[in-house]
Amino acid sequence: MRRLLLMRHGKSDWDAGYGIDHDRPLASRGERSARVMGVLLAEMNEVPDLVVSSTAVRARSTAELARLAGGWDSPLVLDGDLYGASTGETLRVAGNHAGDAERLMLVGHEPTWSMLVTALTGARAPVRTATVAAIDLAIGSWSDAAATGGTLAYLIHPRLFSKVIDP
Repeated sequence: MRRLLLMRHGKSDWDAGYGIDHDRPLASRGERSARVMGVLLAEMNEVPDLVVSSTAVRARSTAELARLAGGWDSPLVLDGDLYGASTGETLRVAGNHAGDAERLMLVGHEPTWSMLVTALTGARAPVRTATVAAIDLAIGSWSDAAATGGTLAYLIHPRLFSKVIDP
């Protein structure tokens, strides 16, 4: 059994000075939510073996803040193919990087994350900013993820915990 953790980037700052969408940074709320989720996942013993993030500034920052706040020792890999990826492309990225990881986290974007939850589990679940969706997959290799269904183990939004976790 392998677990895929899909984390959407935190709330971005639409008013910040940035050039292209790829360079849009996190808002302070997005930074805090990323840290809350990092601590929460550590407390739940759900630290990923590997984190693969989109190269977009808001996604990369979310991954880095979650890792730092949670004290994760997970390696972080940046992959530009996650920015604007389809569900199939996202699963190919997972297969390219995951190796023997049992718990893989991908940090990226909507609408792909919600579509991927539906494609793998049949569940219709919006993946809001800084939310983590965990999907259990009965696969031997990550390259088999597209060929099999999974089970939605949990969907956690940081606002549920922002008053009890102070990162």
